[in-house]
Amino acid sequence: MNDIEPAEPGGSTRTLAKQGVAAVGCVAGGIFLFVMNVIGNRLPVAGILLGVAAAVIGIGALRSKDPDDKKPGALITAAGVLVILSRVGIPLIRPLAGALLSIGAFGLLAMGVWNAVKFFRGLKHRS
Repeated sequence: MNDIEPAEPGGSTRTLAKQGVAAVGCVAGGIFLFVMNVIGNRLPVAGILLGVAAAVIGIGALRSKDPDDKKPGALITAAGVLVILSRVGIPLIRPLAGALLSIGAFGLLAMGVWNAVKFFRGLKHRS
C-alpha cells in the first residue's frame, strides 16, 4: 500500500473537511461572543453563566490535538474568563471586556469567513 495520498485538485478531502468545520466553528463562536456580550450587559447572572460555558468550551478546544483548534479555543476561554471577571463587580474591566469581546467576535467571524472562502475554492477546483 502506498502511504502517500494522490494529489487531488483543490486539496485533499481531509483538508477541505477541516476548512469547512473551522469555518462553521469560527462563525458560531463569533456569534456566541456577540450574544454573550449583549446578554451579559443586560443580565449579569446570565452573563456569568455564559462566561462559564464559554470557558469550558474553550478549554475543551485547547485540549484538542489539532493545533488549528487551539487559537479559537484560547480566544473563547479568555472571553469567558473576561466576562466572568467583568460581571463580578470589577468596574474597570467591564468596558474593556465589551471592547475585547467585540474584537474577538470580529476576529472569529473573519477566521470563519476566510476558512469558508478556502473551503469553497477547494470545492470549486474539485468539480
